[in-house]
Amino acid sequence: MTLALTILIPSIIGLILQGTFIAVEHKEKYVPAVILKGTASVVFCILGYLGYSTHLLEGCDSSLPKFVFMGLLFGALGDILLNLRFVFEKIGQKIFLAGIAAFLTGHILYLIALIPLSDSLLISIICGVVVAAVILTIIFKSFELKPAFKIFGIVYIGAVVLMTAIAIGNCITSGFEKSSVIYAIGALLFTVSDVVLIFNTFGPTTKFSLRITNLTLYYFGQLFIASCLFFCR
Repeated sequence: MTLALTILIPSIIGLILQGTFIAVEHKEKYVPAVILKGTASVVFCILGYLGYSTHLLEGCDSSLPKFVFMGLLFGALGDILLNLRFVFEKIGQKIFLAGIAAFLTGHILYLIALIPLSDSLLISIICGVVVAAVILTIIFKSFELKPAFKIFGIVYIGAVVLMTAIAIGNCITSGFEKSSVIYAIGALLFTVSDVVLIFNTFGPTTKFSLRITNLTLYYFGQLFIASCLFFCR
């Protein structure tokens, strides 16, 4: 099987599952929605493993494939937890925070993968901190959040924006090397999807159009991050 098909076939399957999940969740069929979401997440983990396994076969000692794959696994766990909050509504907030914690762990693993490759780490961190501060300021001015959500928000948004800033920095300093470009696109999509999620979750009304936007951008982000493993050396 060619590299293009190896990436394309799981991606198409995953997108079909993700689209079906969105439709089923909108009908408030939350148990089958969790199953569909979990299955869609397994697909991007499989894609990541296929990319990771190419490095294992080549005897590559780079830590990036390993930590990116681990980050994908925690992303899948976060997906399942975020949707379980609709199944177990009484403890929905706790499950939501657990899901965010899983995603945060994934972003930390992505950071561990990216930082050793950074030739512009300080500049990237400064840019990331500034952008995160702007985003958090807008969020906190827009909504009244409980202290626990504020703390999680600061840590989580800080981590995801920092990860994206370093990914973009690596992309630039690498001369726009293919794997760095693919990763940076995935990280940027992930960040935008999270911002949309926050506004749609804590805003005055929940809009289905924003839910579609959040979930679609997120899934493409994970697919791009997983796909970058086929090109990094």
